[in-house]
Order: sequence, then C-alpha cells, then structure tokens
Amino acid sequence: MARAISYLLILAMIVQIIRPLGIPGLRKRGDFWKIALFALVLVSLIVLVRPE
Repeated sequence: MARAISYLLILAMIVQIIRPLGIPGLRKRGDFWKIALFALVLVSLIVLVRPE
C-alpha cells in the first residue's frame, strides 16, 4: 500500500513540475515540494501504523 501511494505521489510531483495542477496551494511549478512533504509524512505514518 505504501508503495502504491508513493508511486502516485511521485507521479503527481512530476505532473506538477510539467503542468501545475491548479489546486489551491499548488498553482505554481515550484510548489511540487508541498507534495513531497505530504508524501514523506504520509509514508512515515503508514510505516508507524503498520504492524510488523
């Protein structure tokens, strides 16, 4: 699950750099770092919550 979310967020970052998504907060190409920060937090939470 974490891998699928990671791939989707990486794809969103690439799309953001090529053509901004237009979502509030993501209107400029340079805002791809916000997606990266969100991805880092989300994957970290998934790793913490996932049982071993």
